[in-house]
Amino acid sequence: MEKIISYPISIVYYLLFLWWLCFFHPIQWVCFNLFGYNAHRKSVALLNMFLIKNTIILGTTYSFKGVEKLPKDVPLIFVANHQSLYDIPPLIWFLRDWHPKFISKKELGKGIPSVSYNLRHGGSALIDRKDAKQSLTEIKKCGEFINKNNYSVVIFPEGTRSKTGLPKAFSESGLKMLYKYAPNAYFAPITINNSWRISRFGQFPLGLGSKLEFQVHEPLKISDYTFENIFEKTEKVIKENIKTTKVR
Repeated sequence: MEKIISYPISIVYYLLFLWWLCFFHPIQWVCFNLFGYNAHRKSVALLNMFLIKNTIILGTTYSFKGVEKLPKDVPLIFVANHQSLYDIPPLIWFLRDWHPKFISKKELGKGIPSVSYNLRHGGSALIDRKDAKQSLTEIKKCGEFINKNNYSVVIFPEGTRSKTGLPKAFSESGLKMLYKYAPNAYFAPITINNSWRISRFGQFPLGLGSKLEFQVHEPLKISDYTFENIFEKTEKVIKENIKTTKVR
C-alpha cells in the first residue's frame, strides 16, 4: 500500500526537487562571481535547507545530534557511513558553520544543476575512481585546503552507498591522505541511520515516513594518534551505532 501511495507523492517530490536545483543554479553563479566565496557558501547551505524541507512531502523527519562536540576554528574531517544521496543535504545544512567540502566522484561535476556547480567551485575534490593517482592527488589538495583555511571535508570511506543500511568495509587510502596533509585536523565520526529507507524501493517511487538520524561522535585529534589507531577507532564507533534493520 505504501508503495502505491508513494507514486503520485514521489512525482510531486521530484518536480519540486528539480525546481530547487534549477532555481538556485543562477543564484550560486551570481553569488560566486559577484560576491565571492562566503556568499556562494551561504547560497549552497540555503539550497540544501530547501532540499531537506522538500523531503517533508515524503514524511521524512531528521534528528542531528552531537554538533556541540565539534571544535571551532580548526579543520575537521567528517567520516561517515553512506546510505543514500539523502545523506548529503543534512550534512551540508547542519554542518554549515564548518564549511563542509566533499570527496566526490568526478561524474557529479557535470550536468546536474546547482550540484555540479558547487562541486566544481566550492572546494570539493572530484576524483576518478579508475585513476588512483588522480584521486589521491585531488584528496591531497583538499586536505591542504581545509588545513590552511580551517574548513572541513566529508568523506564516505565505504565508497559506494549501502542500499540496506548494512555497513561495508572502510577504505584507508583517502583517509590516509587527509590524515597526512591536514595534520591540524580532527577526525569527526558520524553515524547515519535510516536514509537508505527513502530509496528502499529504488529511485521511484520513494519510501515514505523515514526517520533519518545523524549522530556526531567525539572528535579525535590527528596529532594524538597514529593513522592505524585513529582509523580503527573511527570505523568502530561509526559501525557500532548503525542500526541494521533489514529491508521489509
